[in-house]
Amino acid sequence: MTPIIELGNPILRQHASLIDKIQDQDIQNLIEDLMATVAQANGVGIAAPQIAASYRLFIVASRPNPRYPHAPQMEPTAMINPKIIGHSTEVVKGWEGCLSVPGIRGFVPRYQAIAVEYTDRNGKLQQQELTDFVARIFQHEYDHLDGILFVDRLESTQDMITEQEYQQRFVNNT
Repeated sequence: MTPIIELGNPILRQHASLIDKIQDQDIQNLIEDLMATVAQANGVGIAAPQIAASYRLFIVASRPNPRYPHAPQMEPTAMINPKIIGHSTEVVKGWEGCLSVPGIRGFVPRYQAIAVEYTDRNGKLQQQELTDFVARIFQHEYDHLDGILFVDRLESTQDMITEQEYQQRFVNNT
């Protein structure tokens, strides 16, 4: 597992670079590293800038785990040079955490549904419609590529709680 950089590290505020050579061994190794890191950290997504690699690449890896016990199960997917090409008018607020902002959760507004485009790790262009929790993960990770953290999206500081309070209120009482 590669160390995850945290809030305050300037790399998290950079605009990440496009990836030209997807089949380059360094990029393929970075994908493997991100997959292992997100699994070991109990995350549901991770962006390359979070391990100090400023590239437009992230992993969406929704699955139930201690941090997100109700997350839907999906195959971890590398998304290279992703774009949001459409979105619903409906915006919903939901709780988010971030491996780079440990100990804090925020009630963040996001589009309920999005249409996305990305290149997969084999170099093939993909288009998908994402909704609900998986759409939230994509938007959260996409923000990392533009130097935006979930705390920047909060409508109020009152929309923040500690991880411990979140676990007591929303996980341990269900």
